[in-house]
Amino acid sequence: MVSELIYRLPPTFDDVADERRHRKERLTSALRLFGKFGFEEGVAGHITARDPELTDHFWVNPFGMSFKHIRVSDLILVDHEGQVVEGRYPVNQAAFAIHSQVHQARPDVVAAAHSHSVHGRALSALGELLEPITQDVCAFYEDHALFDDYTGVVNDTEEGKRIAAALGGHKAVILRNHGLLTVGDSVDAAAWWFITMERSCQVQLLAKAAGRVVHIEHDNAALTREQIGNDLVAWINYQPLYDQITREQPDLFD
Repeated sequence: MVSELIYRLPPTFDDVADERRHRKERLTSALRLFGKFGFEEGVAGHITARDPELTDHFWVNPFGMSFKHIRVSDLILVDHEGQVVEGRYPVNQAAFAIHSQVHQARPDVVAAAHSHSVHGRALSALGELLEPITQDVCAFYEDHALFDDYTGVVNDTEEGKRIAAALGGHKAVILRNHGLLTVGDSVDAAAWWFITMERSCQVQLLAKAAGRVVHIEHDNAALTREQIGNDLVAWINYQPLYDQITREQPDLFD
């Protein structure tokens, strides 16, 4: 007799403290994965998770700490004015300038991820969008944007507002000459979108360097986006990575 099959779905919470702990654990796991995948570039890069109770506050990795070392206890809580209200470390000013405006403009967004990954930066230097050349990249078909400007390190909220405006209602934006930014209704979704977007940038660069690419035609690309481009699918895709990193690095829960 076949036993009952186990399906994993996003959890729900009756207690805000439990939901906060869950978001912080998922945020830490995502940061560890970014470190494992080589998405670090010095002190650049940040992932944020909106607090479930103080919804104009977000949890974020501390300034100057390696993704590979961050524990749940290291995360800091930042308010809408950029002040650290919980935690022992300072906030990256670029993280506040960008993420505060994204969270403010998009109340549906729980988490946002930005880092200076290699292939994301390479594609951003071309000032191009992702093209529908593989099944996986169709998740972003007509659902990502280009912030077609570069004015230096983002240290003020006005620039963050411009990035949020370019993002609009999409799941991702390519920041020209800078890198990638993704959002989701969970930390898992935002992190998965970043990881698969970075890989899609790599595939596009490789394919176009090799020769003429063949595009998936519009109707099929749009259909594929509807099949794989929602945040629930992103959450599901993230679970094997979460299992891997938490088994390999259980100290992240400290």
